[in-house]
Amino acid sequence: MLADAVYPHPSHFEAEHLQALFERQRSAFQAYPSPTAADRLQWLEALHDLLASHQQPVIDAISEDFGNRSADETRLAEIMPSLDGIRHAKRHLTRWMKPSRRRVGMAFQPASARVVYQPLGLVGIIVPWNYPLYLAIGPLIGALAAGNRVMLKMSESTPATGQLLKDLLAQIFPDDQVAVVLGEADVGIAFSKLPFDHLLFTGSTSVGRHVMRAAAENLTPVTLELGGKSPAIVSTDVPLADAAERIAFGKTLNAGQTCVAPDYVLVPRPRIDEFVEAYRKVVRRFYPQLADNPDYTSIINRRQHARLQGYLDDAQAKGARLLPLFEQGQERRMPHCLLLDVTDEMKVMQDEIFGPLLPVVPYDDIGQALAYVNARPRPLALYYFGYDRAEQRHVLRHTHSGGVCLNDTLLHVAQDDLPFGGVGPSGMGHYHGHDGFLTFSKAKGVFIKQRFNAARMIYPPYGKALQKLVYKLFVR
Repeated sequence: MLADAVYPHPSHFEAEHLQALFERQRSAFQAYPSPTAADRLQWLEALHDLLASHQQPVIDAISEDFGNRSADETRLAEIMPSLDGIRHAKRHLTRWMKPSRRRVGMAFQPASARVVYQPLGLVGIIVPWNYPLYLAIGPLIGALAAGNRVMLKMSESTPATGQLLKDLLAQIFPDDQVAVVLGEADVGIAFSKLPFDHLLFTGSTSVGRHVMRAAAENLTPVTLELGGKSPAIVSTDVPLADAAERIAFGKTLNAGQTCVAPDYVLVPRPRIDEFVEAYRKVVRRFYPQLADNPDYTSIINRRQHARLQGYLDDAQAKGARLLPLFEQGQERRMPHCLLLDVTDEMKVMQDEIFGPLLPVVPYDDIGQALAYVNARPRPLALYYFGYDRAEQRHVLRHTHSGGVCLNDTLLHVAQDDLPFGGVGPSGMGHYHGHDGFLTFSKAKGVFIKQRFNAARMIYPPYGKALQKLVYKLFVR
């Protein structure tokens, strides 16, 4: 999805279809604006059963779209967190929906106050191609738990998954409750221009700007889950076998096509060679061979493969040392590659990599490493490897990022009770678990007063003795 100047407007039929679908959902919400807890639990139960019973078709569709996607990666990174997220929402939904009591000041007694959580109405979700199931189902869980109607725009890069999800969700939801929208980038542009009550976009920072601009025309609030260059910092004393293994898992999963994948790694200068060797060994242990290896995921399409190859060519031309961890690739199975002697002039150090390339950057002390991170746009994730508790606290205090893992990668995203979201160029807003429920709800403040009205003492005409007493007691 890009700007209007790049792609033509959608066909008249597509535009009319989108608008008609939107109007059906709007009418359905207005007819039933406050779904009960029982309704929402039934929706979540149906969604759980649907996914649990169609795991193999999902695995097959995603692998078809990628050219080869590891079946286990789809189970671990898409199906399992989707099912876990639904179970978490079901367990806690009744408590989330319960109005929360709030304090009323002495000057306003007798009265009470509470916050009630109402559905926003219509939620639009724009789904990226890298995790087409989880990044559709994750926000859908929060939107349904909050009682909303939902439209999902699937990526044009995953047509098989998009069609499957459209067919599956139609089995349990009418399209005025949950609808999947397919189509090319021009349909995505039209989708982002609809006057949703909330719009969630997951994708690149550049496209996120276009989405936010389109939403602004309708004053639609947005949650932007973007990305950027998430750093991994290796400390001076952490065992390199530990750090290399955990960084390699985060970087090789889905062939690095993950918004929170380690984008580059900062390593103490004296430990560079040792880290490179430890990292090479663990990647070759994970994947003893690249060719015909069903565990090794392909790059999603030729355009993305060419982009990544362009990063390598540019870096090498500007003086980087490339250390491929496999002799050659196979079709879109791209060899994992370490890059040494990188500089800021290289494209690989300017753009989010989103692939199996890992620059290794030396540093001399932790202050220099943190200064390097802080001189760049705030990332979606930051990873620190070191067991010294004081240095862990120092890193947390002196960096900003959407989320953090200490001595691990990626897995903070899978924690249903943690908010997930970026900061600055890596995004705004958050969801998952209770935070998703809150994002897709209107927290409405309610002030309640019954028959007795103590506030009469401050009504005009002014200057009465009781008013002066109120000022004496409370205006100080």
